[in-house]
Amino acid sequence: MKRTLSLFIAAILALVSAAPALAADADSGLALPFTLDWGVIIRSHRVDVSVVDQVATTRVEQVFYNEGSRPAEGTYIFPLPVGAAVSDLVMWVDGKPVEARILDADEARRTYDEIVRRMRDPALLEYIGAGAIQASVFPIQPFSEVKIEIEYAQLLPADNGLIHYEYPLRTDQFTRRPVESLSLSLDVTSRDPIGAIYSPTHDLAIIRDGDFAFRAGFETTRTRPMTDFSLYYGLATSEISANLLTYRESADEDGYFTLMITPPAEATTERIIPKDVIIVLDQSGSMDGAKWDQARDAVGFVLENLNPRDRFNVIAFSTGTRIYARSLQPPDEAPRAKDWISKLEAIGSTDIDTALREAMDMADRERPTVVLFLTDGLPTEGVIDTPTILANVKAVAPPNVRIFTFGVGYDVDTVLLDQLYQEFRGAGTYVRPEERIDDEVSALYAKISAPVLTDLLLDFGAVMADDLVPSAPLPDLFAGSQLIVTGRYRDGGATTITLRGTIDGQQQTYRYDVRFPENAGGAVFVPRLWATRKIGALLNAIRLHGEDPELVDSIVRLSIRYGIITPYTSFLITEDDIFSQRGVEQAQTMFEAEAAFDAAPPSGQFAVDAAESAAGLSGANAPMAAPTRSSAGEAGVEFPAGADGAQEPVRYAGDRTFVWRDGMWIDTLFDADTMTPVEIAFLSDEYFDLLALDPAVGEFLALGEQVLFVWDGTAYQINAEQ
Repeated sequence: MKRTLSLFIAAILALVSAAPALAADADSGLALPFTLDWGVIIRSHRVDVSVVDQVATTRVEQVFYNEGSRPAEGTYIFPLPVGAAVSDLVMWVDGKPVEARILDADEARRTYDEIVRRMRDPALLEYIGAGAIQASVFPIQPFSEVKIEIEYAQLLPADNGLIHYEYPLRTDQFTRRPVESLSLSLDVTSRDPIGAIYSPTHDLAIIRDGDFAFRAGFETTRTRPMTDFSLYYGLATSEISANLLTYRESADEDGYFTLMITPPAEATTERIIPKDVIIVLDQSGSMDGAKWDQARDAVGFVLENLNPRDRFNVIAFSTGTRIYARSLQPPDEAPRAKDWISKLEAIGSTDIDTALREAMDMADRERPTVVLFLTDGLPTEGVIDTPTILANVKAVAPPNVRIFTFGVGYDVDTVLLDQLYQEFRGAGTYVRPEERIDDEVSALYAKISAPVLTDLLLDFGAVMADDLVPSAPLPDLFAGSQLIVTGRYRDGGATTITLRGTIDGQQQTYRYDVRFPENAGGAVFVPRLWATRKIGALLNAIRLHGEDPELVDSIVRLSIRYGIITPYTSFLITEDDIFSQRGVEQAQTMFEAEAAFDAAPPSGQFAVDAAESAAGLSGANAPMAAPTRSSAGEAGVEFPAGADGAQEPVRYAGDRTFVWRDGMWIDTLFDADTMTPVEIAFLSDEYFDLLALDPAVGEFLALGEQVLFVWDGTAYQINAEQ
């Protein structure tokens, strides 16, 4: 009797083994139809995508290797993105054409159900509602490989000016074995100018080729993909484009949104706003050596990359200050300034207060001013009290000043540095001992060298939008950058978003006609991106201004609901009672105790780690990934072992977070105080009837044989046969 194995790799290779025995695969934890000396690994997976005017041609090459002693053959099933209308399908196996069928969603559903019933493996239910490609696969002989190639075309959907491409990449539901080599590349051209380019799932290298094309991609080795691939790109309707993504769980609840504001990738000299750059450079004795050499190189990079209409000056400080010139200088003075800096020595103590006040006094109120503040230590000269230094700077700073901070090493006042850049709409960077100062400074300055719109204001028109991250005031826009604003909205409907800003002292206005959906649906990652940023902002507020019970309550509830696990909230994974009000209150008490313990000095490695963690969350461009054992270990967080000793503690399915508890995946929306679950047997008729509630339910069921989830206010508990 032949049995079928489902092995996923962005596709499913349903292999038929000649061995009748059913064995447990210790690697995947699934019941698989082969003896333990047999198995197929994924040697390589390569995806090349070409998009021309919304028509995407996807070319897939997958190499499977049979490292076992028995041959394997079977059926290859490739799930298609929901709504994809595939044409021009071509498929090869080892260079020979094979016949392949395109299954519509209903046919694919029947195939998925059949495999799930036969294999007792619910992983395929994640793709309920999607079509599929199906074909026979020639035998894979022992210790040999087979290469499968697919090419298909599809018309990509557009919504609110955003084009969306998806590719089914993940393997974590189907095997714990890594893909040895994985790469994906996209080449996009458009007849309309391209604005935003955004992936909520992967960190991409992106190269723009003018206004009408770009290339993007990533590659990795020995990895186990945890998410499918998703990419959005926007069509620019004006010089500064805005594209909207939304999600709403139901018409009765507030929605979530992500607004991407994208200026030109490159700006002409005339379009770039002239700015003044004031470099405030720590030359105290602790900077002596390699740090001082790198700091001077960093200043040299900034001076070499001034725009033609910029001006600059340099303030070096230690015990007192030394100023390069009495007034702001034109770019052609930069070589002499570099020569002046090269002769300075790092000596003396650290008078931060005097240096910053002199920089503020130097600023021209009529021009945008960028202050680059670089220091490696705590204030030791003059005013050394952090609140007083901040108050002194705010008292004399013009409203047009933006401060960008660089903390070098661990002996810096993170509270001072972070409050400076947050108060003055800049950004902060920490340079660890193993990192180079010049690399960090040059990377940031390259992003902010060409401002195109300052003093931004957003108006959402008829739609009530709140809980924005970042909140007002918004940072300035720079050529080649992208501003992402997340938030929540009520009601919904058609509206006009208005963006106002200043160019050379003149106010400019941009308007964008969009629609905030009133009913359920949208991009499921949007709420988790908002929650990631919101938690970062709340952690920052507590770290800089002290604890507040309301902030603590918000962090704990958001961490539980969305699985955004931070060093402060890692204990939420190990607590058994987080599904009740008592458990939430206990978690809040633990958070307060842990935060109070860890909040001690504002300097040191822990302080730098906390500052970078909060900043990374509040400014995240993608939602936080589900914590794994490896990522938790790197963060110093210990998670309990699952049933097999290797179970990950948290998983995401759609817009939900599931936590592993006592052999079951439990939806964090479950309220043990008010809900009594409806119990349903795994693989029963009632079990498959649940899929009629919504295709999203298939993603919940795909987690395993024992799952507790909430749908429309009712809790359902799936129980495996004992």
